[in-house]
Amino acid sequence: MRFDSPVKTQGLVGWIPESSGRGTLSLIVSCLTTVFLCTWVILHARVCKSTLLHRLHKLALFLKTIIAPEFIAVEALQEWCQAQRMVKDCARSTAGNLKLVHAFYVGMLALRYRTPQGERVIWPNQYTWLLEQGLINWDDQALWGLSEENISDKSNADGVAKLLALGQVTWFVAQCILRHVHTLPLSQLETMTLSYIPLVAITYFFWWVKPKDVMTPSIVELPDMHLWQRVAFESMGVSNTFDNEGLEKQNSFWTIWYLTPRVFEKEAKDRALQEAQEKVDSQENTRADERRDKSGQIQRAKRKRFAYPLRPYEAAAKDIVVAYWDPDVYHSKVLWPMICLFGDSFGALHLIAWNTLFPTSVEQWLWRVAALVSIVSMLVFMQFEKVVLRWNGLLTIVSLVSPALYLLSRIAMMGGVIAAFRASDPAIYNTYVISTYWIHIL
Repeated sequence: MRFDSPVKTQGLVGWIPESSGRGTLSLIVSCLTTVFLCTWVILHARVCKSTLLHRLHKLALFLKTIIAPEFIAVEALQEWCQAQRMVKDCARSTAGNLKLVHAFYVGMLALRYRTPQGERVIWPNQYTWLLEQGLINWDDQALWGLSEENISDKSNADGVAKLLALGQVTWFVAQCILRHVHTLPLSQLETMTLSYIPLVAITYFFWWVKPKDVMTPSIVELPDMHLWQRVAFESMGVSNTFDNEGLEKQNSFWTIWYLTPRVFEKEAKDRALQEAQEKVDSQENTRADERRDKSGQIQRAKRKRFAYPLRPYEAAAKDIVVAYWDPDVYHSKVLWPMICLFGDSFGALHLIAWNTLFPTSVEQWLWRVAALVSIVSMLVFMQFEKVVLRWNGLLTIVSLVSPALYLLSRIAMMGGVIAAFRASDPAIYNTYVISTYWIHIL
């Protein structure tokens, strides 16, 4: 076994120029290229009202993935679950011809209908309802822009970029394995880069058939409906934030940071409204029974009902939702343990650098503590089915402090990666000879 070592000193070293082994610049470029390719390529952003918003939304997703890849993986999982549910719900109405790619296309807000003010999103539950009511026919799916050919034409999946990402990631993982086999340490940056790969892989698995970078939606005319049908259809809208009718919040650049609302959230909100209405009705009936006039007639008070406008979510209480799990996922005995395992994999893989040399012992222990905190805080955070900014006892503090601790741990580890290059273990620049014969993707 022979090594190529560009570094001869026994102490910690700073910037190392390129040599027959590897230098600081090539190490940094290799890691950052791997992170960029395997995160940017997997992103499948929703359809936005303009090209500018689409690009900004994709940039926001990229930053989220860099800071917390677990959350993007969870988002992909929940979108996949919603798409699977839509396929199942539409199976009878479409003779099983509505596939996962169609469900993803509708779920990414790519199907809209015209209104006098502009256009509104057709949500997956609304499209399913139109099919079930016989108001539209699956045979006309091409007219609605739902043919696989149309979706494929609109999708801008880049095969070359995927190939580059696959090649770079494969090379990077192989290089890390070879270094471990030959007892060569990884730099802190390499450890962090390696930590992204499992979550990126699982994200790409769930988004495998999802259309990519669709820039323009399919805009249709709704079929004729009775008034009660129109009211029912409109009431199923999940959110109006992503419509294009000139409202102030629809034109806000803050929407680039918003998660795409999911149907189960709307269904949960409708159930909460219904339960609240039933509670109010029960209380009013009880009070009315207690009030009688001199003639023995019940004097019923006017009931205070919730307004039920055309789009009821506008009247609902607007909690700021930090996180919300799909109930089918959260209560699954199979998926949930796997999700917890993958959710903690990112922090756990940082522990590879437990014995890596740092500039100071303080920085080494800061890294260790930050890695452990990221594991524990993420695991705690994932145990809450719904996290909102509303006081609900001591558990509210726990549910909000855990993601805050996670973000602080990520900042600490990112800072540790940068600071480590001022004084690193010289062995991170040693290379096993076989690696010099591989053709690097760069």
